[in-house]
Amino acid sequence: MRGGGAVDASVIEVVAAVAVREGRHLVCQRPAHKRHGGLWEFPGGKLEPGETLQEAVRRELAEELGVEGTEAGPCLATFHDPGSPYRVAFHPVTFRGEPRCLEHAALAWATPAELAALPLAPSDRRFVETVLLAGA
Repeated sequence: MRGGGAVDASVIEVVAAVAVREGRHLVCQRPAHKRHGGLWEFPGGKLEPGETLQEAVRRELAEELGVEGTEAGPCLATFHDPGSPYRVAFHPVTFRGEPRCLEHAALAWATPAELAALPLAPSDRRFVETVLLAGA
């Protein structure tokens, strides 16, 4: 996510946490009043200025799910969210605790096939179709 090249100030970096438990991925339903309201997504959010990936994962997982993020692995894929300045980078994560909805309408643990049947946010759909289902 951070490279040695020029920084594009018009792009907002977002981390998406890909947590897996017994072959199922954790996804959350966005609140109705937010962008992509009602759609499902991998938890996460915008990196704050000067924040590292690990710091962002810990903060976002604590804020959204009340769990302690323990590790974020290398980027699995990055997609630009259509019609927005957001660039979403999907990273495998581990955490301690049992997730609960603090900011989302609902959460679920779903297989890749079950994820494909959900109404997903655009970047999350691309990730499921091009990474998770392609590897199945």
